[in-house]
Amino acid sequence: MAFLLTLVGIMAVGFLLWRVFGSIPINDDGARVPAATRGPVGPDDDPEFLLDLDRRSRGTNGSDPDDLQH
Repeated sequence: MAFLLTLVGIMAVGFLLWRVFGSIPINDDGARVPAATRGPVGPDDDPEFLLDLDRRSRGTNGSDPDDLQH
């Protein structure tokens, strides 16, 4: 039981040290590196692209090709 408590304690201390010192990158000058900006948006996340796909799939008249009219 003491072994498990010691192991949990070591893991907790390691986690806290990582959060304090390891989670913020530091450059060669000792300054903290700002968080990375968001990169380009992929096509599956771009609302304009998805709207264009929807328009293409419905055709030029805006009707839904999935609507079956008999």
